[in-house]
Amino acid sequence: MRGALLAGLACVLVGASFTANSVLGDYPHAGGQALRYGIAALLLLPLVARGAPAALRPLTGRQWGRLAALAAIGMVGFNLAVLAAERSAEPAVPGVLVGCAPIMVAVLIPLLNGRRPARPAVHGALLVAGGACVVQGWGRTDAAGLAWSVGALVGETGFAVLAAPVLRPLGPRLLSAVVCAVAAVESLVLALLLDGGGALRVPTRPEAAALLWQSVVVTVIGFVCWYMGMRRIGTERATLCSGLIPVSAALTAPLVGTGTFGAGQAAGSLLVGVGVAVGSGVLTQRRAARRAARRTVRNRPPVARG
Repeated sequence: MRGALLAGLACVLVGASFTANSVLGDYPHAGGQALRYGIAALLLLPLVARGAPAALRPLTGRQWGRLAALAAIGMVGFNLAVLAAERSAEPAVPGVLVGCAPIMVAVLIPLLNGRRPARPAVHGALLVAGGACVVQGWGRTDAAGLAWSVGALVGETGFAVLAAPVLRPLGPRLLSAVVCAVAAVESLVLALLLDGGGALRVPTRPEAAALLWQSVVVTVIGFVCWYMGMRRIGTERATLCSGLIPVSAALTAPLVGTGTFGAGQAAGSLLVGVGVAVGSGVLTQRRAARRAARRTVRNRPPVARG
């Protein structure tokens, strides 16, 4: 339960960041990502500085390559794909595709580990994806918007799949700090290539607030909570909570006047909750616990009466 709560909190914070993205529409995209991840890495540094050298020294070149791919695909690539998709598609389109990530992870992780996908995880993922579709609806798009939305789905899937093998040796805090530092460097290089001297500028007050929200709350707190939850309950179950991203986005959008929350969003949110419960095994665990309790009562020896 604690792992599910941690992963769920992380996804709620990410969903709220979609509302913050609306404030950063005019800020250089790659430069903004460099600021976001650079600030987050500096904030995480005091939490990991003491044990970082000993933990990082044994990493192989392959593991460093995985960390670079995690930052490039699951962080920088994901955010830039969402921003690019929203240029020609309504935000609901990438939201729906990202909501399908639990299905991808429920199938990919078992296959990569040489086992068959678990039926409860797949069924729960289908319910979560369906709930995300109901929450978001489906908006206007074109071929480019759809392609970038698929790229966002790949990024969200990679954020979970690529992190799984390096989570154990590094731990949640050090993994978050390392990938943020790598993502900051990757974003800065990309910003210089795309925007040159205009890669960075002084943000306005709303932009600064949005960047700080994404750096401190979404990245520092959200990433650490996400990886703590993933370590406790596994990648497949943790990714089910990503269905909460569109739910959180739908709940927070009315606060800034960019959306409404009605019956459709409520129904979709309920469907996401059912999917998380089915896929995480909470329902089957409770039934098994009740059956075990009944067997204990039946097998208990009678109490002698004097």
